[in-house]
Amino acid sequence: WVRPGGTTFFFCNEGPAKALEQARAVAGDRDIRISGGANVIQQYLSMGVVDELEIALSPILFNGGRRLFENLGEATPQFRIDNVLHTADATHLRYVKA
Repeated sequence: WVRPGGTTFFFCNEGPAKALEQARAVAGDRDIRISGGANVIQQYLSMGVVDELEIALSPILFNGGRRLFENLGEATPQFRIDNVLHTADATHLRYVKA
């Protein structure tokens, strides 16, 4: 899925480990970015492969949600907030491995 500005999203239905394997093969020594909701991000956090995490919090309530850092297991690394940017539409948080 090619987006304006040149970003291309690739989709894989074979699970997060296979998707990461394919992304690493294509990216070489470049960074890999994972996009998705809490479920997708939790899968990669549980695998221990996330070095940085950026979240945009928007003050909209959709009648529920999922706690991003809940039920991840013991192997998940701890993160610290590295940067916070407040805008009129959202608060942007950047986490890095502690």
